[in-house]
Amino acid sequence: MKRPVQVVLLLLIGAGLLHSALFTDLYLRYVKEGLRPLLIASGVLLTLLGAVSGVLGWRERKRERAGGGAADCSADGHACTRDHEHQHQHQHAHDHGDEHQREHTHDHDHGDEHQREHTHDHGHDHGHDHAAAPRVAWLLFLPALSLLVYAPSALGAYTAARAGGKPVARHQQFAPLPATSPLPMTLTDFTTRVQQDHAHAIEGRAVRLTGFVTPAARGGGWYLTRIIFTCCAADAQTVKIRMYGGGAPAADTWLAVTGTWHPRGALGTRSAEAALDVRGTRPMAQPVNAFTDDLPLTPS
Repeated sequence: MKRPVQVVLLLLIGAGLLHSALFTDLYLRYVKEGLRPLLIASGVLLTLLGAVSGVLGWRERKRERAGGGAADCSADGHACTRDHEHQHQHQHAHDHGDEHQREHTHDHDHGDEHQREHTHDHGHDHGHDHAAAPRVAWLLFLPALSLLVYAPSALGAYTAARAGGKPVARHQQFAPLPATSPLPMTLTDFTTRVQQDHAHAIEGRAVRLTGFVTPAARGGGWYLTRIIFTCCAADAQTVKIRMYGGGAPAADTWLAVTGTWHPRGALGTRSAEAALDVRGTRPMAQPVNAFTDDLPLTPS
């Protein structure tokens, strides 16, 4: 990979990071919101690095062209002098007879051979670019272009269907539930209330949960799902609530679902299933904070 191509690659990656983190919210598909300043700083740094590298390379090539032209003019002047002297000596040697001519020819051939060896060694030393990047570096163009042209899709139902559930933290005490009905709750809070609240405050309460649809692998039905980033997509965890009642909507559809706890297992214990009897659903746009388990923030 030549230096100009490396410069273009740095500029593309920097522009892709700035496009996804500064001018759009695409970065939220891959990392949590708190990493946005680092992405912007990385994009600025890579863009500046590419620009500086390009300017330095241009100046270096300009100096080489200027120096090469002067060297050629000087070398031509010496070459003309050497050619004149060589012609005079060769003519003088020719007048002294065939024997001296053969010796001169032998010496000349030997000199040519030496010159070829010198030229080969010189070309070998200077023709190999030790600064060239390995060929595998060309693959870096794929993610760089994808950020600018076609960003990879976010994690969704396909990932959630193949992932285990996120374990919920233990709670010793629970605050009283607000009187709001239906009560907006996160999937984690609902699961915790169902499996750990010995006061059974969730029993019979109408709640509203938000997430996207994940088809159930066994027995039909579907789950309301949220994928949670601790840092980025690589460490994503899944929270799922089983839905009972009504037909299964299309996978990856974002919904606000209203219902009550589906009585299965002993409420307040680990045997209680985190499930909901669906009373109503409402389609919604994917929230800005899609990869958290917080109450949804709708796009402005």
